[in-house]
Amino acid sequence: MDFITNLWNANTPLFMLVAGLIVVTPFIIFYVRKALKEHPKGLIPAALSNMGERFGYYIMNAVLTLFICSKFGVPDKTAGIMFAVFYFLIYVLSLPGGIIADRTKNYKGTIITGLIVMAVGYCILSIPVFSGHGFSWVMVLTMLALIIIACGNGLFKGNLQAVVGQLYDDFEAEAAKQGSEALAKAKEKRDTGFQIFYVFINIGGVIAPFIAPIIRNWWLNAHNMVYNADLPKLCHDFVANSDAMKPEAVANLTELVAKQPELATQGVDMTQFCDSYITVFNTGVHFAFIASVAAMLISLTIFLCTKKGLPNPVKKASSAAEEKAVTYTAEEKAAMAKEVKQRMAGLYAVLGVCVFFWFAFHQNGESLALFARDFIQNDAIPPEIMQCINPFFVIILTPIIMWLFAKLARSGKEVSTPKKIAFGMAIAACAYIFLVALSGVAGFNSPEYYNGSVPLDVKVGPWALIVTYFFLTVAELFISPLGLSFVSKIAPKHIQGICQGLWLSATAIGNLLILLGPYLYNGMPKLWMCWAVFAVICLIAMAVMFGMLKWLEKITAEKQ
Repeated sequence: MDFITNLWNANTPLFMLVAGLIVVTPFIIFYVRKALKEHPKGLIPAALSNMGERFGYYIMNAVLTLFICSKFGVPDKTAGIMFAVFYFLIYVLSLPGGIIADRTKNYKGTIITGLIVMAVGYCILSIPVFSGHGFSWVMVLTMLALIIIACGNGLFKGNLQAVVGQLYDDFEAEAAKQGSEALAKAKEKRDTGFQIFYVFINIGGVIAPFIAPIIRNWWLNAHNMVYNADLPKLCHDFVANSDAMKPEAVANLTELVAKQPELATQGVDMTQFCDSYITVFNTGVHFAFIASVAAMLISLTIFLCTKKGLPNPVKKASSAAEEKAVTYTAEEKAAMAKEVKQRMAGLYAVLGVCVFFWFAFHQNGESLALFARDFIQNDAIPPEIMQCINPFFVIILTPIIMWLFAKLARSGKEVSTPKKIAFGMAIAACAYIFLVALSGVAGFNSPEYYNGSVPLDVKVGPWALIVTYFFLTVAELFISPLGLSFVSKIAPKHIQGICQGLWLSATAIGNLLILLGPYLYNGMPKLWMCWAVFAVICLIAMAVMFGMLKWLEKITAEKQ
């Protein structure tokens, strides 16, 4: 029994990854068969290209905030700002990326360039160089790598989504030749197609969070050290100014160091051990970014091998009427101005509300990641792995959501996309209402109250994050993939890339706002107050969406 326990504790991330893959494999087979049977042939190649890129991205994203803290010893708030600005750039640069593709009419070339640029950024990020505590040239190098990744993502992400939208434009055009009934069935496939596309994003996301912890823990073990989430911060504090540390924090550090293997601490003073632990800990994370480079190259290979089967948006229209729409004359522009204006008004209204969803949802990389580090029992399960819960739920719950929407449509009770988004905001609020209740009952204080590390008897089990991510994932499935489908349907033909860029820009604004998360998380005297802010924001967005519902449904009905 002791052997099994020790084996589990030493290899928990690997065992969890294998178990998760066993569970999700039948679902993946279901999505592939459904896509091949009912959807355009290019859907799977496009989804696989996106899955590879997202796998590499989520390796880095899962650890980024905690990595910045552990490598440079900066406060949570500073790391939160860096993460939020990077997350903002990741999405907002999709707008100029869409403009480039729309103007050059070269979507595929833009996508390929984006993958290569991202690979360069991950290469830089994988270099294990160090220069001590706090701001330094190494931090500048890290920020440069993140900017390069964001630029590459801007060229890639929105344009691949535009290509998927064009797949369904062509699919519907072919169906229209067979009659109105075939066209109606083809149009029903678009939402489902984007849900399947979205699932493949999350297949990469469910695997990726395990990679960095597995490689980091292997590197620590190779140097006769063991993982502990609290040690990097305490080590940085000791190296920077041990005299300024509170006695409770020094006691915590001494206790945690004593739990390290004997050879790691024998004959080594505390300062030397702290320096060594910080270097080894973060070198393992750097090596994990090599997997991100490999993922970009795999995604690039898939896209290059399958790009001939993918359409080129704008160049290829799905009907004679749409062919004219691609090359507007002055008269056509005047005649279509009202329709285009209505489409864009509806788009901007939905984007405005979705900003607040992404502000709440993407706390998984900010305040929720810090919550996993501080208040979740993670001796055997690193906090980064908690981020696999959301994509795991996406894979498992998507068939249920698809079935629910299909059943409502068949019974004549189809839910409009604006109404789905409103319901999604309500469900997102439930996640934070749960955290308000949990933090209030458990009596969680601000993390700064606990002098460096939260005592084990204060922490709760991983179930708390599982419940939180369950609500957030259901909300995501009501909003994100259907939002992509909504944009592809409502976007004028000549600015498909720009409209996808606008959707991602709204996400970017929400991502920039997430920098408030660490301030709320560390600034509120009671932790439930932090979660209450997010709950109230979600409820206000829900109310606004319901207030605009009839207007939005009228616009989308007129568009159809």
